[in-house]
Amino acid sequence: MAGTGPRPRAAAVIAATMEQLSALLALPAESVSSCERDQDGGWRLSVEVVELARVPDTMSLLASYEVTVDADGELLGYRRTRRYERGRADRR
Repeated sequence: MAGTGPRPRAAAVIAATMEQLSALLALPAESVSSCERDQDGGWRLSVEVVELARVPDTMSLLASYEVTVDADGELLGYRRTRRYERGRADRR
């Protein structure tokens, strides 16, 4: 997505981020739970990744990754922020 053309829209950033993160981790990115622009025109996303598929699916292990993307939609960095079983809700 790099280039000097118009800035990518959120939907394009989400799709490209999921693809890039999946390739880097060799794991399937399942969904994006948050997406927002940062002060520099880049993006910050939370991506949910299946780290260990189990049967039944509600027992699969997922992880949330915070992903930083530049203004052109290129992935700059990521870090795992949370790991959880699919069937477990956050305690609040």
